[in-house]
Amino acid sequence: CYTLAMTQTVQQSADYEVVIGLEVHAQLLTKSKMFCSCSARYADDPPNTHVCPICLGMPGVLPAINRQAVEYTIMTALALNCSIPQNTKFDRKNYSYPDLMKGYQISQYDAPIGRDGWLDVETDGTTRRIGIIRVHLEEDVAKLSHHSTPWGESYSLVDVNRSGVPLMEVVGAPDIRSPEEARLYLMKLRSILTCLGVSTGNMEEGSFRCDANISIRPAGSSEYLPKVEVKNMNSFKAVYQALDYEAQRQKKLVVSGGVPVQETRGWVDDDGVTVSLRSKEYAHDYRYFPEPDLPPLAISREWVEEIRSRIPELPDARRNRFMQQYGLSLDDANLLTSSNEMTDLFEKTVAEKRISGLDLRVRAKEVANWLSGDFSRLLNLSRVDVKAAQLKVTPKNLASLIWLRNESAINTPTAKTILEDMFNTGKDPEELVAEKGLSQITDASSIEQAVDKAIADNPAAVADFRAGKEQAITFLVGQTMKLTRGRANPQAVRKALLDKLGEKR
Repeated sequence: CYTLAMTQTVQQSADYEVVIGLEVHAQLLTKSKMFCSCSARYADDPPNTHVCPICLGMPGVLPAINRQAVEYTIMTALALNCSIPQNTKFDRKNYSYPDLMKGYQISQYDAPIGRDGWLDVETDGTTRRIGIIRVHLEEDVAKLSHHSTPWGESYSLVDVNRSGVPLMEVVGAPDIRSPEEARLYLMKLRSILTCLGVSTGNMEEGSFRCDANISIRPAGSSEYLPKVEVKNMNSFKAVYQALDYEAQRQKKLVVSGGVPVQETRGWVDDDGVTVSLRSKEYAHDYRYFPEPDLPPLAISREWVEEIRSRIPELPDARRNRFMQQYGLSLDDANLLTSSNEMTDLFEKTVAEKRISGLDLRVRAKEVANWLSGDFSRLLNLSRVDVKAAQLKVTPKNLASLIWLRNESAINTPTAKTILEDMFNTGKDPEELVAEKGLSQITDASSIEQAVDKAIADNPAAVADFRAGKEQAITFLVGQTMKLTRGRANPQAVRKALLDKLGEKR
């Protein structure tokens, strides 16, 4: 409880500790909804077209448990080092919001599918273990869209397509001590879910959502001040900014003599502030009781072990393997294990026969450089997700591009141009080089002609070089490259320039 003595302690303290616990909801990649046979793939479809009497909450209908959703939740709980009880059950969570058709949500309360796990987070060269209190399964709610009339009246529309989609909740312990640690925790959790293939982990689309509970206390104290729940954060950046703002707000409030209240606040991204939404509910407000329409669910040890056997190599193990097997840096390994698609593109490119003559670690580093550099830049600019259906760069074509560059068939600037064309069109790099006439000029006579013209056209730069200004040679190389449309070998151009200017120096 928040006491006057505690208020005074906080006011007098110069150092504060931020206490954060995250509740993460992830939509599961099942074909049908949690308790009915309606399609769970609703994102691009017209409103209220994936509905039936069950997800509409009609009287007298009976739900049926989606086995795949249960298996995905068990798999996630195992990956998060949770224990799996032999028996679980579903409960009714009662509340009357307009996005809940039947006035209650089928969820889990005191018997979740997974409990007492953990997730390690690396920050500032140290590893901190964040506890996982529980992993449970429930149904998603409908989606509200808010509008207003030209004369200023507001109204909301309900799309029931999302109602009933399997929703897994991962409830973290209040072990996080900074907004940055919260961001890293979320990123790591998302990478595990996408590695398992149980969720898309897309925050912008709402398939991966985070609510944060945050409070402050004097450094070294074991008492908690009233916590604030923060909602409406749809990116990792927003989570960091919202928690940073809220921590500072609470500190200023207490130092000035104010008293925090337990409430739910929303993050307003455009303004960079949190605003009060409503008072925060307690568990008893939901009046949980066992769902009478669903029997308790027994989870046999054989079933758990069969699911465990299907867990793929997880991001941490994969990252460590990449560092040991390929000699990659921690940053490169983290990037290349950020998704299954990036991992596959990297390893399949490294294995391509066209570059197999190189030492394993040499070609791994070369592929990693392309993927972490220009390829990632193109991804960020285009906002394309690294999914097989969207990605046009194939391992075979990326290996061909690297081979062309290594064989001096094209130079580095041309290779970067070709990669961008590959990214946009999916064409073979050799086809693009021939189509655009970008093969590298290597014969000495053609380079010599371009060098002679660059010298003749730029007498001031030539004079600067002869006067001892060595940087003038870089300008002349650039002018020569322009004359050859970037097709000449830069090293050959530089050598030719030095030979010619050196003769007359």
